[in-house]
Amino acid sequence: MKFTDFSLADPVMEGIDAMGYINPSPVQEAAIPIILEGNDLIACAQTGTGKTAAFLLPLIHRLLTDSDQEGLIQALIIAPTRELAIQIDQQLQGFAYFANTSSIAVYGGGTGAGFDQEKKALQHGAQVIVATPGRLISHLNLGYVDFSGLKYLVLDEADRMLDMGFMPDIIRILNALPVKRQTLLFSATMPDGIRKLTERMLVNPRQVNLSVSKPAENVLQAAYLVFENQKIALIESLLDGKDLPLVLIFASTKAGVKEVEAILKRKKFNVSAIHSDLEQDQRTAVMNRFRARDLQILVATDIVARGIDVDDISLVINYNVPGDAEDYVHRVGRTARAERSGVALTFVSEMEFGKFKRIEQFLGGPVRKLLLPQHLGDGPTIESYDTQRSHHRAFYGKKRGPSGNKRKRPGGHQKGKNPGKNQ
Repeated sequence: MKFTDFSLADPVMEGIDAMGYINPSPVQEAAIPIILEGNDLIACAQTGTGKTAAFLLPLIHRLLTDSDQEGLIQALIIAPTRELAIQIDQQLQGFAYFANTSSIAVYGGGTGAGFDQEKKALQHGAQVIVATPGRLISHLNLGYVDFSGLKYLVLDEADRMLDMGFMPDIIRILNALPVKRQTLLFSATMPDGIRKLTERMLVNPRQVNLSVSKPAENVLQAAYLVFENQKIALIESLLDGKDLPLVLIFASTKAGVKEVEAILKRKKFNVSAIHSDLEQDQRTAVMNRFRARDLQILVATDIVARGIDVDDISLVINYNVPGDAEDYVHRVGRTARAERSGVALTFVSEMEFGKFKRIEQFLGGPVRKLLLPQHLGDGPTIESYDTQRSHHRAFYGKKRGPSGNKRKRPGGHQKGKNPGKNQ
């Protein structure tokens, strides 16, 4: 199938050509006709499958062909992070370059001048608003945002917004929008909270489900079983002297990101990090360097890195095992984008064996385990973890005392009791 088969407006096709798109991805092939028909849509597809273009292209087309409300906001796209909002707006500008579609990204962390610019766009009706929930609520609370002409609502990365606690903000925003509109919901996963939200905000939605919650097949996944003090040395061994133009390292906390960045800098690697302590212009500068290949290694947390959209990341390293399988899929999906291949390596310490085993169960099978480089020595073994776990279960309640009651936990407190209560 070709993009020409969608019969999109000429300015949209010119934008597609200028952006270098040739054939639609599966999610684009399935979603675009549904959106063009005016139906509400629930699209569930793995990270890196082209979801952004799947809603932007038909949205621009409909704005060109159906628009009759000059000076009013006609489309609202909500994204969980400022990085993703910026990325969507940048893609929108590329696809709509020949369509003369006005847009603005509305997100927190900027300057007072940036807030004033957002206010002006919201008051005078930029056609498309791409916003994070919290920042949009700030504008709504000031009373000048007019959504009376809104026709299209898009929620991108809806599962991430739920994880980040944005549900009350989303409900507040929904209450400010016209009931009659076309609503599109895109998500990498479909937890129960999202399903309940769809019942409230969509009308007879069509559904697209593609490879839900599974990493792309062209990602080579593997894991190292390591002690915590071996992780930095393992990164050094993996990267030193290797031709790896773009490497993305995920740490689970902001403190962890800073620590990994500092250690790698001391070892003379070309590395930088993005985290919430940086100003937005600093974070944007780091991302621009990474996209331009002026920076080899980027260290980030899950939330800050949600908007990273770089096609040729060759290696993703999970310095810490993510908290759940969905975050693992998100991290792994940063490589092997746009039908390229990539490698994703996870460092699994003794304390993380349980989390990683649950991820493997979610994926439907074990992830290949690699041997540590010889100079690093031996790491922990699965057998040692299983032994520790069986001893733990035996101590904490599997064995019973003579009276038939479970043994007490250390300190004399029963499991489930709060030792600090009433003290």
